[in-house]
Amino acid sequence: MFQTLPGFREFYPEDCSIRNHIFRIWKRSARAFGFLEYDVPVLEPLELYIEKSGEEIIGQLFNFTDKGGRQVSLRPEMTPSLARLVAAKANGLKRPVKWFSVGENYRYERQQKGRLRAFYQFNADILGEEGSGADAECIALAIHTLRAFGLQSRDVRIRLSDRTLWMLFLENLSLSTAAAEAVLLVVDKAERVSAEKMKEMLGLALAKVGESGNVDVLMNELQVFRTLSSLEAIEEKLARKSSDALVNRLVAWRSLIGRLDAMGLGDYVQVDMGIVRGLAYYTGFVFEVFQADGEGRALAGGGRYDHLVKKLGGPDMPAVGFAMGDVTLRNLLEEKKLLPNFINAVDVFMVAMGEDAFRLALADAVRLRDQGLAVEYPFKTDQALGKQMKLAAQSGASFAIIYGSDELAKSGVTLRDLRAGEESFVPREQVVERLFAVFG
Repeated sequence: MFQTLPGFREFYPEDCSIRNHIFRIWKRSARAFGFLEYDVPVLEPLELYIEKSGEEIIGQLFNFTDKGGRQVSLRPEMTPSLARLVAAKANGLKRPVKWFSVGENYRYERQQKGRLRAFYQFNADILGEEGSGADAECIALAIHTLRAFGLQSRDVRIRLSDRTLWMLFLENLSLSTAAAEAVLLVVDKAERVSAEKMKEMLGLALAKVGESGNVDVLMNELQVFRTLSSLEAIEEKLARKSSDALVNRLVAWRSLIGRLDAMGLGDYVQVDMGIVRGLAYYTGFVFEVFQADGEGRALAGGGRYDHLVKKLGGPDMPAVGFAMGDVTLRNLLEEKKLLPNFINAVDVFMVAMGEDAFRLALADAVRLRDQGLAVEYPFKTDQALGKQMKLAAQSGASFAIIYGSDELAKSGVTLRDLRAGEESFVPREQVVERLFAVFG
């Protein structure tokens, strides 16, 4: 028997209904914020990802040479494709560009809990707006989406940091831009390695870019800065290093936090300078969403990437966005018991006794389906009433319409509410109207 490939999933109807439930909330949340949906090919030129992330990305890709001799890859993320789309029509797009997508991505990575080789992501991005208002809007959308699933501030936390502030801080330590970027790659791994290992990595990173210096002093400075957890602490730390750039950056911080507080979302946000997001294309505020208790699993991440569109051949265009994956999100929702039971596709089940009744049921089924309701009925016309009612209960339908001899004699049907266990006689010509009033 053939097996599913490692890291890939199949979705039986019950799983597919849960997946679609997640998709519905993702899409409904994005539209509530005025985002428009887009989509891109699942297969892209390999060079698109190399240009964005460097040659080292190849080891994480499902890449190959196609029959036309082109180097291609299954998409590992949406951002490069988004940047390509926006760059192609940048002059004709109304700004800010607020777009979202829900799609499957593929990474050839070692499988572990919460990380598969095929996964769905919700991506939301704002392009063409450089102010902190766009950052606040993306963070607010991420929080709104999580709240729509029933998650509260006790369940999830946004850890907010700033690559620009980090670069200004490292510049004050007399590090070159290349050295600062190398140091941030180490800081990104700090939570996963020991202090001794981090110190060793710092020495190697500096040596790689031809920098020298006291690694112990640098290590101490980094450890203090990465543990800052409030705007007040950041301002106190930088008070003696004042410059126009720092002053402007702190103004941006106050604006961002002020907007989130005004939306009543401050309880979800924690300043955490330990978050830097290792990809070098991030240019400003960055954030990651984590479970606030238990395993502390990562649920989403994003930030500002002001130079990526230009890097991929488009105009200079500021941008900010985030991605939220379905794997860890579903795990958390299951743990918190926030997923619905199997979302059944059936609204109404027809129960007909005999050929004449069945013909009337078929005609009514067409009328109900034309109104958008999901209708089922037994394919066999000779089953007893008890058997058909059992099938109705198993279908998960909200209502059963019973066509029996007594009902036919009165030109009506019995409408049974399978949820409340109540029933009433309804003239046939009123069935569609009655049910449409319930389902809308």
